[in-house]
This record gives sequence, structure tokens and C-alpha cells, in this order.
Amino acid sequence: MLSEPRSGRLAAWGNALLAGFVSPDDAVIAIVGDDAVHRVEGLPGETRPVGLTLALGRLRGLGARGFRVALPAPGHPLGLSGPPDFNARALDAEEAVVCHGAAYGLVPEVHEAGPAGDVHVEVVWHCLPVREAPPADVPSLSEAERELAEGLREATEVLSRLDVAASGPVAQAAVDAFRARAEASAGHGVLAPGYPQRAARVLELAQRIGLLISLAYENGHGGAMSASEMAARGEALRPVERVARRALVAAYNAYVEEQERDGRR
Repeated sequence: MLSEPRSGRLAAWGNALLAGFVSPDDAVIAIVGDDAVHRVEGLPGETRPVGLTLALGRLRGLGARGFRVALPAPGHPLGLSGPPDFNARALDAEEAVVCHGAAYGLVPEVHEAGPAGDVHVEVVWHCLPVREAPPADVPSLSEAERELAEGLREATEVLSRLDVAASGPVAQAAVDAFRARAEASAGHGVLAPGYPQRAARVLELAQRIGLLISLAYENGHGGAMSASEMAARGEALRPVERVARRALVAAYNAYVEEQERDGRR
């Protein structure tokens, strides 16, 4: 939850590219991040995987006016609209990108090789048909912000009830890393050019709640938990985690949300 999903990077910088805020080269560099290479397979008109620059241009030509994010989990098809084959593959990957204006979606397949500390990562995005319909359970940005305020209070209460250690070297290192990342991105935007500040605010708060949830799973009772304790902890944290995932999707989808709102005026 704390780390930025690849679908989020692709949607955010793909939207910035479509809006003319960044060049194709800058968009691709931001999407790839620390990975070695990204390719797109199954793109209409192509018989083999192609690079992101060609793929984003082709999707624009097919009618894509923006990109949405889906972050589904078992029992929660967040951001998906079908068909079942696409939903199943997105659920298996735990993320996907859905085009706005074109009936296509992208699901990442990640390949890793090499020793720890020197891992070579290649990503293949599978381009598949999607159903053009409203995405499942995605809140508006304003709804997500309201939910997050309550979610942060609930997360704090749950962690206290579960007697999760809020200090210690591991927890403190995680908190320090989060703060350093937030400070580094201040003034530069944590999404991509063209996104409203409110979206950046929602994303940062959702990631903070994600950090608290990660600490709850990793540091409670020194990591020594029975199966029943782990199940109880998961049950208690699931509603908070759901709120945070909904907010992440709302933040990344804010660009398309604004497009749709402007179109209704």
C-alpha cells in the first residue's frame, strides 16, 4: 500500500502526456521508474510487444482521452467494469489501468531476476478489451477525502486495540522513510503535472494509512502471532485498508473525474 503501484504511475503520467504537460520521453521515464523496461503486448495492430511510447500513442489514436486505475482485491472489484476475463487477470495482478474513451485496459505482468539488491525488473502490460461502463466502487475525490479522515481515526483506534507497537527501530525507520519521501516530493507533486492539489493530498493521506496498516501486520507482538490472531487482525484492519485503496484510486482517477465533470457542464 505504501509503495506507488505501477498502474498509478502509468495512469498519472499517461494522463499528463495526453494533456500535453510532459513529453513522451519524460512520461516513459517516470512510468518505468526503477524498473529496467516496460513493454505492451496485445496492442491492436501489433503482433509483438512494443515500447510504452508507441503504445501510449496508439491508445490515443484509438480514442483514449485518459487513464483510470483499478486496485481490486478478493471480494472488492475496485475500479473494474468487466468483462470477467479482464477482471480475473486484474485481480490476480492486484492492479490494472483502464482507458477512458477507448475500450481497452492494461494489466501488468512483472518479471524479476537477479540477487537481492541487484534485481532486474521487466514489466509486460497485457492490453485487453474492457467493458465501457462506470468503474466499480470508485468514490469521488471529495468523498475519498471525507472517508480518509474517518479512516485515519479508525486506523489509530484499531492499532491501539490490537496493542501494536508504535515505536521500535523497524517502525521508526518506516515512519522516517515515509516522512523523507513526503518532504522530497513537496513542491514537485506526488502525482504528475495537471493533477489538482487535492488529489495529491488524498494520495499522501492514503499512503500514510497504508503505512500504519503495514506496521500493524509487520510489528505487532514482535511478529509472533498465532493463525487465529492473524485472522482477527486482518478482519479488524480490512475496512481501513479498503478505505485507503478507494482513496488511492480516487486520487489517480482525479484527472478523468475532472474531464467528465467538465463535459457535463
